[in-house]
Amino acid sequence: MGRAKEIEIRVIPAKIANQFIRAHHYSGKVVNNSSLHFGAFLDGRLHGALSYGPSLDKAKIRGLVDGTPWDGFLELNRMAFDDYLPRNAESCCIAKTIRLIRKNAPQVKWIVSFADGCSCGDGTIYRAANFVLTGIKPNESLCLLPSGEKIHKMTLQSNPNQPRPELGGKTFYELTGGKYSFDKYVETVGGQILQGWQLRYIYFIDKSWRQRLTVPEIPFSRIDELGAGMYKSQHITQAERHAASHYDT
Repeated sequence: MGRAKEIEIRVIPAKIANQFIRAHHYSGKVVNNSSLHFGAFLDGRLHGALSYGPSLDKAKIRGLVDGTPWDGFLELNRMAFDDYLPRNAESCCIAKTIRLIRKNAPQVKWIVSFADGCSCGDGTIYRAANFVLTGIKPNESLCLLPSGEKIHKMTLQSNPNQPRPELGGKTFYELTGGKYSFDKYVETVGGQILQGWQLRYIYFIDKSWRQRLTVPEIPFSRIDELGAGMYKSQHITQAERHAASHYDT
């Protein structure tokens, strides 16, 4: 793993993590309810940030693993790195943050995260970090605005009373009459639903909890079968990616 082993992971303030994520994450956005932030340091400088917190739809996600207490899982909801870190750094950083969570928050039994196959990738990093694939579904929740900004349905539904500039200052609820009508929003703003897939991954900190999974584990081969493979915003199969990786080395 080379110099990736030299990366130091520290808990950092939300302000520092969010500043880094806005600068380096493909979305340019943070998740406001993130509550645990780690920094990845190499050669004395910050080169990565990973943010964890409760899922926005916590009750639904909690049900993926039977018997999970309210504080029994976290979502890895943002992860961003600059170009300074070596190969394999991302999966190494995830592993180091999980070890810290295991040590300091033993009530957390598993981690969930989502890969955005519409705008970024299909979760290569999660597969390398031994996550289990538990969901692949067509995107119906990510809207591209005429301005080029992307808005996820959960962003609107989690803050329905927040004024939206693309709605002329109106809130999502004011537009929909208090309903969760994403279609109404998309139509009003002249947006476009992005084509692609969303993939859901779970890492079991406590391995015994894997048997409590209430949904099937999905083989990674299913990604190519559905044409859901994506890497750095380009559609690609796993075979093509492996070939490119071998060529690079």
